[in-house]
Amino acid sequence: MKEELEVIVEPLLEWYQENRRILPWRENKNPYCIWVSEIMLQQTRIEAVKRYYARFIKELPTIQDLANVPEEKLLKLWEGLGYYNRARNLQKAAKTIEEKYNRKMPNTYTELITLSGIGEYTAGAIASITYNERIPAVDGNVLRVISRVLASNKDVLLLETKKEVTERLKNLMQNQTKDFQSGDFNEALMELGELICLPNGEPNCQECPLQKNCIAHKKGLTQKLPRREKKLKRKEEDKTIFLLVSQKGKIAIRKRDEKGVLNGMYELPNSMGKIESLEKIKEVLEQWNLNSTNIENIGEYQHIFTHITWKMITYRIRVEKENEEFIWVSKEQLEKDYALPTAFKKIIK
Repeated sequence: MKEELEVIVEPLLEWYQENRRILPWRENKNPYCIWVSEIMLQQTRIEAVKRYYARFIKELPTIQDLANVPEEKLLKLWEGLGYYNRARNLQKAAKTIEEKYNRKMPNTYTELITLSGIGEYTAGAIASITYNERIPAVDGNVLRVISRVLASNKDVLLLETKKEVTERLKNLMQNQTKDFQSGDFNEALMELGELICLPNGEPNCQECPLQKNCIAHKKGLTQKLPRREKKLKRKEEDKTIFLLVSQKGKIAIRKRDEKGVLNGMYELPNSMGKIESLEKIKEVLEQWNLNSTNIENIGEYQHIFTHITWKMITYRIRVEKENEEFIWVSKEQLEKDYALPTAFKKIIK
């Protein structure tokens, strides 16, 4: 088994040296920068991450800055990236590093993986890229490349498949020569998966440095692999969203509970279920001690999360007075100071 993957090392590293992209977090191999970028890159593509990363590092250039930034500002800097618990875990880990590691990133995989929000992949990426530890970083791109190279029919969504690929790559890396660059190898696999060995449609096999070594290419199986069993259908949830606007032009927002989807974030007031009758809308407003001067249906929206889809009917409602239950802010304040999830931002726009 080991020999099958041994043949990919040299051509893969040669290709990477010639074709690697210039990325802001790659150039100095600063462990803090690598860490922030890897967390941002979870669930988000590289091109989209670049501008968020630049803004984040400019505002919070050190672990100490991250550990001590107010949560409101942290979430505002993260706005647009989604999955906000990633930002909260970043700060939690930064506080641990301040207290336990004297403000310096731990330099081993074993220590890194104990930090909040850092799993096997992220720990492997940081340890290999910044400290040259011979440990793999296996994400979806890597699983896809290895599955095609080996023409493996194993389901890449299964944990046991990921564990097997991780173990094989670990053995491969530990058997390389003394000058072997672990970080380059891991980044090369990820880069190949993102640029050449594409997930949807036909991969760019003619540009792939592993074409001669790829069993899936030889057997015409690249479009059938990797095997992924269909995920369960997302749960759908109907919601009624209220864009409440006061006579002063201020918008009502409130903070969500500290549990569940988008926990602790700000949101537009809303109710479960799809409310279509004017009487029902007025009943909800009465519960909030609000009187409407105008109610306008501004359309239906959909927002897709990992495991759930919100189907939202939305009303813009002018109200006579601002109540005390909500936070009333100008549009400028909302854009500057409050982190509002994309599901609600698209309604305001």
